[in-house]
Amino acid sequence: MKVYLIAGEPSGDRLGAALMAGLRQLDPEVQFQGIGGPLMEAEGMVSLFAMDELSVMGLAEVLPKLRTLFKRRDEAVVDVLGSGADVLVTIDSPDFCLRVARKVKEVSDLPIVHYVAPSVWAWRPKRVERLVGVVDHVLALLPFEPPYMEAAGIACDFVGHPVVAEPVADLHAARDFRAAHGLGDAPLVLALPGSRKGEVTRLGDIFGDTLRRVAEARPDVRVVVPAAAPVASLVQAQVARWPGNPVVLDPRAMDAEAALAEKRAAFAAADVALAASGTVSLELAANATPMVIAYDMNWFSRQMIKAMLRIDTVTLVNLVSETRTVPEFLGADCKPADIARAVTELLGSGPDRAAQAAAAEITMERLGRGDEPPGLRAARVVSRVAGV
Repeated sequence: MKVYLIAGEPSGDRLGAALMAGLRQLDPEVQFQGIGGPLMEAEGMVSLFAMDELSVMGLAEVLPKLRTLFKRRDEAVVDVLGSGADVLVTIDSPDFCLRVARKVKEVSDLPIVHYVAPSVWAWRPKRVERLVGVVDHVLALLPFEPPYMEAAGIACDFVGHPVVAEPVADLHAARDFRAAHGLGDAPLVLALPGSRKGEVTRLGDIFGDTLRRVAEARPDVRVVVPAAAPVASLVQAQVARWPGNPVVLDPRAMDAEAALAEKRAAFAAADVALAASGTVSLELAANATPMVIAYDMNWFSRQMIKAMLRIDTVTLVNLVSETRTVPEFLGADCKPADIARAVTELLGSGPDRAAQAAAAEITMERLGRGDEPPGLRAARVVSRVAGV
């Protein structure tokens, strides 16, 4: 079986790598081609071009790069059509992936699977129309998503979220991490300002301001910052102005598995996390790490999204667990004083920590913890759609 996969950002790279491992489990002779990051490359893919060229988010951020993105789209279409693939799997990043899929579908009957259902339950419900006539099957990460796809006439399977199958560091790994970085028993804040340049640039000063206020209340606090490889240099520059003598985990100095192991140990060692909005909340929940979510964007994007948002929380732990235990500070509410207060409260041992732990457990159960690994479940669907 030949499979062409396209991922456009780190979260998609993780999904793609798990899917590739599952496909190889079903068919040891499977061949891969496409666009992906370091994790997919570790599973045997040679990326057509660097995946981080596609990691652009926000309306204002995309506009200056449109010409390059259209060029990359056309290159991907030509590569897909010449690959001899049995199936095309596009992974999230719908603004790029679905444009490629549409071009391919116009001249080919190649089966197309889109991995990650668009969050039409959150905003822009008409986005599902972009899939009709283009995508043959959708793989959903969240248990409540298939009905939204099926209502539009698109076949959809809930395959679980890969986070439930990823290793979690134990207490020994957490202690070793603290010892290796000279953290001792200090209260530890994990800072996660995002994986894209725009996010880190926007949130860097906000996070720094927040942590200064936390350090005023807890002078012994330490800070650890797991950096995504594409923005590691930018993160290093940003945190140089932060308090808490920050420890930056730079994955560029390690192989992919070692970098992931250190990141997991940091998650286990942390007392609380301050994180940008996104799938990182599920990683934190998998480690039962209490969290505060903070996110902002440029004024134009903020106004557009605010007008279209259909839910009262964007944090996946809150949505899946049907609670609102994770505090979030978004857009105009992304203010250091308020964020710092929430982080400081979670550094204590109050009821908010217990409530988050319960919500995290519910979330992991509903996302498939204890079932067949999501990557393998997704692989079974892809193989079925490919007809191989």
